[in-house]
Amino acid sequence: MREEEKKRSSQDSNVKRFLKKRWAFPAIYLGSAAIILTAVLWYQSSATDSDKFGYNNEATDVTDKKFNEPAVEVSRTMENFVMPVTDPNKVEIQKQFYDNNGSTEQQEAALVFYDNSYHPNTGIDIVQKDGEAFDVVAALSGTVTKVVDNDSLLGNVIEIEHDKGIVTQYQSVSDIKVKVGDEVKQGKSIATAGESLVNEEAGVHVHFEIRKDGVALNPIDYFQKPLSSLKEVNVSDMENSGKDDPNAVEEEEEATDDAAEKKAAEEEDADKSTEKEGTDSGKEETPGTEEGTDSTDNSDA
Repeated sequence: MREEEKKRSSQDSNVKRFLKKRWAFPAIYLGSAAIILTAVLWYQSSATDSDKFGYNNEATDVTDKKFNEPAVEVSRTMENFVMPVTDPNKVEIQKQFYDNNGSTEQQEAALVFYDNSYHPNTGIDIVQKDGEAFDVVAALSGTVTKVVDNDSLLGNVIEIEHDKGIVTQYQSVSDIKVKVGDEVKQGKSIATAGESLVNEEAGVHVHFEIRKDGVALNPIDYFQKPLSSLKEVNVSDMENSGKDDPNAVEEEEEATDDAAEKKAAEEEDADKSTEKEGTDSGKEETPGTEEGTDSTDNSDA
């Protein structure tokens, strides 16, 4: 028993002597830290082992999660649609969008006369107040998907896609500065306003359209509104509304025809009025001529 007590007392004294050394506690701390860090690293490596847990690191989609949908820039979704010009104060809308729900007067003003017939305007026609050419800019950031630079009828065309099915179209442009595939930022100059045969009376202008799934919408309704507001629009309802009802279709066609006929009648009346004024002025000159002739005859007598 005494020998065991001596051994224990000897061990205790060795431990006490070890702990009294200055480097003892730092060495203990560093050793403990190294053991803990090694254990953590080993656990992490084993937890991310794809073979052990059956994970597929190459998978890009998860059930019910649309991770494969095309990405849209955050800045683009935060932008608001703007007029496709550098200074809105210097321009004006020469012809408005043809709204099926608009008044007769509004519909008349939104008809485009071409090839001896009237056509509803599917966008807005913008001109500069002084009649000069101006820079046409992107109304919203996007990708150029179409460029037609040899169309005299529409005056050349640029189409920019902003999201799946949502595009802006710029017709009657010249000096095109972009090509298909270009990523353009909002406000970037893409062309110069030009002329077209479809709307010759507008002179130098740009025809601007906003389309969703091929359906033309009134740009005025979306200026200063974000792309998300257009995503909520159900164009299928707008496109199909009244198609199942023959009466509704007939009424819509009649409204367009009435507006066209009324505008044509007004122009015809204006022409007749001009002709009548010219005829009346000619008649007023005739008596004077006769009087002059009579006075000449009297003088000869």
